Amino acid sequence: MSAPTELLWALIGLILTIGGTFLEASIMNVPWLWEHQGTITQSLGVSYQIAAVLLVGCLGGKNAGLMSQLAYLALGLTWLDIFTQGGGFGYVQSPTFGYLLGFVPGAWVCGSLAFQMPPRLESLALSCVSGLLTIHAVGISYLAIARWGGWLTATSGSLLQQVLLYSLHPLPGQLAIACAVTVLAFGLRRLMFY
Repeated sequence: MSAPTELLWALIGLILTIGGTFLEASIMNVPWLWEHQGTITQSLGVSYQIAAVLLVGCLGGKNAGLMSQLAYLALGLTWLDIFTQGGGFGYVQSPTFGYLLGFVPGAWVCGSLAFQMPPRLESLALSCVSGLLTIHAVGISYLAIARWGGWLTATSGSLLQQVLLYSLHPLPGQLAIACAVTVLAFGLRRLMFY
C-alpha cells in the first residue's frame, strides 16, 4: 500500500476512533419479529471505539492502524477530551488507560494479520480477534503494573475485580463488534479489490 493511501486510512481510523468513543454499540431484534414486537434495540455495553481500531487495521493495514491510534493517544493526552472520560496527561492514572495503549499494538496486529492472508471471513475474523486480545493483554498488564507502582487514581477493588470489570464484562459486546467488523471489512475489501 502506498504512503499516501496509508496516511488516508490513518486519518480515517483516527476520525472513526474519536467518533466511535461517543457512540454506544447496540443490536436490534430480528426483522421477522418486528411485526409482533416492533423494533427493539439492546445495548452491548461498549462503544464503537474497538470497531474503529479493528476496521482501520483490516482495511488500511498495520501502518495505518498504528499511526491512527498513536495520533488518537497523542491528541487525547495533550489537549482534546476525546477519551471516554475526558483527556489530558492525567488520564495515564486511569485504570482504563492501558486499554487505550493497547489500541496501538492491537491495530498493528490486526492490520498485520489481515494482509498476510487472502481476505476471507476466517482470516479477517482471526485478525480482529487477535487485535482484540492484544488490546486486552496490554490493558491487563497496564492495570497490574500501575497497581503495583501505585499510580492509579481509582484503585477500588482487587486486580481480579478490575480485570473482570474492564476486560471480561465488555468482552462479549466487543466480540459481537469484532464479528460485525469482520463482515464489513470482508465486503469492503472485495469492493475495493484488495
